[in-house]
Amino acid sequence: MIIRTGLLLGFLLFIGGCAAVDIDDYRAERPLLDLKSYFSGIIDGHGIFQDRSGKVVKRFHVVIDASWQGDTGTLDEHFSYSDGSTQRRIWTITRHADGRYTGRADDVVGEAEGQARGNALRWRYVLSLPVDGKTYKVDFDDWMYLMDERVMLNRSVMSKFGLRLGELSLSFIRREG
Repeated sequence: MIIRTGLLLGFLLFIGGCAAVDIDDYRAERPLLDLKSYFSGIIDGHGIFQDRSGKVVKRFHVVIDASWQGDTGTLDEHFSYSDGSTQRRIWTITRHADGRYTGRADDVVGEAEGQARGNALRWRYVLSLPVDGKTYKVDFDDWMYLMDERVMLNRSVMSKFGLRLGELSLSFIRREG
């Protein structure tokens, strides 16, 4: 009986651990995140990429020049990596009335899709990622959390075929003025 109870408890904990976080869990959180309001002007970001073992394999700084025309935003991102390499990505983002966002960039396969609720945004897309002369299509699952009017935290899980490849952690700070 004790073994069965232990197995049942272990199974329930396993199933509970597999439950996905839902964007609606953040509906009541404040401050309210609106990408159009936050991503306007110059934003600095500092981040790390960790492989699946947790080892930091890359550090970076990104400067984002963001502007909007109506419900269409442009995020011009300039990355500088710890290994001396640089990269530029230009996002075109559309804000929809129901709290959804869609976006495109040259290295994004198809269209990125996002949902905002409360202080959070979940942003999912497939990125063409060059590695050692080859290009891999990898899935990104980004969660962004607005901390206050200047600071946002971003955590991304990168995977391929459902297998976790690594994690990206990033802090954004809006420049004043």
